[in-house]
Amino acid sequence: MRHFKTISEFYAFLQLPPPQHPLLSVLDVSTVPHRDDEALPMHLDFYSISVKRMRNVHSKYGQHSFDFKEGVLSFMAPSQVFSMGVVNKDEAVEKSGWVVYIHPDFIWNTPLATTIKHYDFWDYSLHEALFLSAKEEATVLAIIQTIAQEHSANLDRFSKQIIASQLESLLHYADRFYHRQFLTRDKANHEVLERVEALLDAYFDSDDLVERGLPTVRYVAEHLHLSPKYLSNLLRVVTGQNTQQHIHAKLIAKAKEKLSTTTLTVSEIAYELGFEHLQSFSKLFKTKTSLSPLEFRSSFN
Repeated sequence: MRHFKTISEFYAFLQLPPPQHPLLSVLDVSTVPHRDDEALPMHLDFYSISVKRMRNVHSKYGQHSFDFKEGVLSFMAPSQVFSMGVVNKDEAVEKSGWVVYIHPDFIWNTPLATTIKHYDFWDYSLHEALFLSAKEEATVLAIIQTIAQEHSANLDRFSKQIIASQLESLLHYADRFYHRQFLTRDKANHEVLERVEALLDAYFDSDDLVERGLPTVRYVAEHLHLSPKYLSNLLRVVTGQNTQQHIHAKLIAKAKEKLSTTTLTVSEIAYELGFEHLQSFSKLFKTKTSLSPLEFRSSFN
């Protein structure tokens, strides 16, 4: 595992000249020489925002590999592990695009220092990168070029605030473009929804809920090979409910079925559904239905 604490250290590893500023840099991907040992895992102590195309190069983030054949916008927060390598050593490597590296110290004492962590896409997996339309890519590149121009000029007391505001604009646009991607990939997103429904149906119909406990958002996301925040945001756009709300909806539906078709006590039903404490089950049921389990059973009968 390679660990790079500074942008300068990372540039030295990439065999590039030192960056103009130790805490911020805009890198032209085409200028980066290829290294045979890039495939080893590494992590950075700074943010990176990249829009790039690469042929015969794959990147691995977490457990997923990704091939940048199209123009995509991707984000990595400090300490996230990634690697890059050549797909076929007999073919030439082609790289184009830009990467903005931002050390947290650069945005210290700016509004962005507080808000930057609020954007969910820092926690998305690489294969959940944002596929840009030509118009969207032009918008992103224009902002990156503005940052590059400001960064390459003589820095003054206004520079950090100006660059931080441009970075914030870029993050706002990314939020908008991700929302568009969730909407335009309608068929794929509804297939994900169907898989969520099937997974939860199978989970709550299993005979070992007592041992397994309630399903978690991470459990659902991992079985669908998606990051938890990406899955929740996708479901919220498609259905208006995040993953946790879908889990609760299935749980309440199963509870209603047991309350209306069996003579099991409320405690027994709570236990069979994976709850350790009756109070937790009763509180959730009343929150979702405005009735206690016993009131629901009485009204149904």
